[in-house]
Amino acid sequence: MSTNTIINGTDYGPLACLVGTWTGKKGNDLAPEPDGDENTAYSETLAFEAIGDVTNAEKQTLAVLRYHQIVYRLSDNCPIHNETGYWHWDAETDIVMQTLAIPRGVCLLAGGKVDRHISGQETAIEVVASDGDPEWGITQSPFMQQKARTLSFYHKLSVKGDQLSYTETTVVDIYGKRFDHIDSNVLTR
Repeated sequence: MSTNTIINGTDYGPLACLVGTWTGKKGNDLAPEPDGDENTAYSETLAFEAIGDVTNAEKQTLAVLRYHQIVYRLSDNCPIHNETGYWHWDAETDIVMQTLAIPRGVCLLAGGKVDRHISGQETAIEVVASDGDPEWGITQSPFMQQKARTLSFYHKLSVKGDQLSYTETTVVDIYGKRFDHIDSNVLTR
């Protein structure tokens, strides 16, 4: 993995290792169903694009990556998830943020820190958000609040060279119970 974090004049710090297009066919989606749960094998494409930095209120500068994730069920190659968003890094505070939107009427802002040197050249990024949290929160449509409310979100990415692995846990209140919706995959650039 390159230690250069400067891309087109912007220092992306720990986010620099994400830039590029990643693909993987080892995904597993543990999703809630009315009669229990369902495991679905999936493939995906996850693209990160360096878009520069943004300044907030002339006081904060964030390095920003835009991303797009498309997930396909392996059994029939049908898309089952489409997500867009941004990853942000604040060099002054060393805070990483993920903003995302999914077309079900759910948006969130998750925040956390980075561990840059897990076992050598690996970088791990972890962010969290919770419904009602004033800093790292979740916004959802009235329908989703009533029928499939997202209670919390945890996302951990690990990058080592040209391999990215992740685990994402979204706790939802659906079908009258709490459920840990878990996605994980290993991708290559």
